[in-house]
Amino acid sequence: MNGDSEMTVGFVAFHYPHPEHFEDFVGRAHRVGDVLRASSGCLSADVWATPDGDAVVTIGTFESDDAHREAFAAARDLGAVVGFDERERKPRQIHPLVSK
Repeated sequence: MNGDSEMTVGFVAFHYPHPEHFEDFVGRAHRVGDVLRASSGCLSADVWATPDGDAVVTIGTFESDDAHREAFAAARDLGAVVGFDERERKPRQIHPLVSK
């Protein structure tokens, strides 16, 4: 993100699963969140949905950029699906964040 390991960092990601995969995607997002929250330096990992069911929104905050990278590496190592796949109808929109 910014290379500064002293700054709190985070992300907001909008995911667009096909309607028939919406609930499955929400479940997968919760499993990824569980792995992230178990990682050292993760402050929060939450799963939201837009009221119209158009998108699943994931939000995470971490003590540092290093903690963010390590948490996602742990999720990938445990087999958590963190990349785009055919169950999504359009690419994810991922917005990195830094504390101010």
